[in-house]
Amino acid sequence: MIEKTVVGGRPAFLITAILLVAGFLATSVASYLVSKETVRESLITSDLPLTSDNIYSEIQKDLIRPIFVSSVMASDTFLRDWVLDGENDPERMVKFLAEIQTRYDAVTSFFISERTRNYYHPKGIVQRVSADDPEDIWYFRVRGLTDPYEVNVDVDQANDRAWTIFINYRVLDYDGSFIGVTGVGLTVDAVQTLIRGYREKYQRNIYFLDIGGNLQSINAFGPATPEVGDMDGLETIRAQIIVGDNGTFEYCADGQTYLVNSRFIPELRWFLVVEQEMGREIRDIRNTLLLNLAVCLVITVAVLWGLRVTHGGYEKRLLEMATRDPLTRLLNRQTFEPVLAQALAQARRTNEPLTLILFDIDHFKQINDRLGHLHGDDVLREVAELARHSLRAADTLCRWGGEEFLVLLRDCDLESARAIGEKLRLAVATAEKIDSPVTISLGLAAWRTDEAGEALIARADEAMYRAKRNGRNRLEIG
Repeated sequence: MIEKTVVGGRPAFLITAILLVAGFLATSVASYLVSKETVRESLITSDLPLTSDNIYSEIQKDLIRPIFVSSVMASDTFLRDWVLDGENDPERMVKFLAEIQTRYDAVTSFFISERTRNYYHPKGIVQRVSADDPEDIWYFRVRGLTDPYEVNVDVDQANDRAWTIFINYRVLDYDGSFIGVTGVGLTVDAVQTLIRGYREKYQRNIYFLDIGGNLQSINAFGPATPEVGDMDGLETIRAQIIVGDNGTFEYCADGQTYLVNSRFIPELRWFLVVEQEMGREIRDIRNTLLLNLAVCLVITVAVLWGLRVTHGGYEKRLLEMATRDPLTRLLNRQTFEPVLAQALAQARRTNEPLTLILFDIDHFKQINDRLGHLHGDDVLREVAELARHSLRAADTLCRWGGEEFLVLLRDCDLESARAIGEKLRLAVATAEKIDSPVTISLGLAAWRTDEAGEALIARADEAMYRAKRNGRNRLEIG
């Protein structure tokens, strides 16, 4: 009758388990899908546009100072009077430009006269601009502007043709007539550093497209291989980005979904593009789903196998008794040997340093004889506890036998191991919990390539006995 009751209860357990699994699965998946859509909407409507706005504001802030300096130069009475007086004594203009460059920490400053077409620079008159020179087209473009200035990326002919962001400001005389162009320049390296800072700060892909849709890499100006999601995927939205001042887009590539926000930066005539992979944002949600499923599994297993919990507890206690020293609760010798073998195998693969410390309680027999074995047991437990607190979390401590203890130090060179050993020796020698003075002698050995575990332990053992012969309460290296 008892057996029939037990057997008859199994379907109930199975039905309960199925209901629990189905319920948890349905609610967890539904919650995951809702949360995923919420994150997507948040990215599209809030997070990416806000990041784009912040970066745009910072770029504007970074450009305001050089624009202001160029504006001051364009309205400076010395510059205008000097031009109107016939550009006599060019050295005065050179000194003026040098002073601007030094005072405002610009990489270059310049003035080009409409009357003479001379290109004045802190180095002197470096050239005369000409409508026939393709590299001088920018000057004639600025001459015809209706806006007071432009921001232009070009090579600096007076500075080893380094890529430079120029603020080109129109200079007008007192009657409003055009008399030249002046301004300062920022190095491309400086702007590249700013963009790298933005990417690290916001943890999103940030790059630029020019008005033709060409990718502008942070590593160099002009078309380049980007540090972005997938070029094939970007191709599907590139044309959409450059037709408006701003927008939000989405594309898929290599099984991943990318959300993109873009806005036009008129100062640079580029599109700022902020890109976020959805997978990163939903990782926590996915982890929550997995956690819920794990909870479901745990509860189901608990219902079906509740009677085995007690049995599992007994197994755990048996395992503890088989692997731990009952007095100190440290690993025993039988358990430590495979741990050492595994550590040596890893050291051979990775070439990481590995060291052993073998230490022994000095005059332990006299402690037992004088104060009794119970007190000796207390000393063993206290030394084990002091050793635990003196070692790193990754180190392995074992009771090797009697009053001997063995320490395995992974990824630890000889000098670091010596410091740990001295810390352990002092901790025992100065301990207040131990009723009678107790010291230890330590032997240290660093693993040599292809050395067997037995040989390594033997060298540590020999070093420990040398420490005893040399007076005890000391550390020797084998």
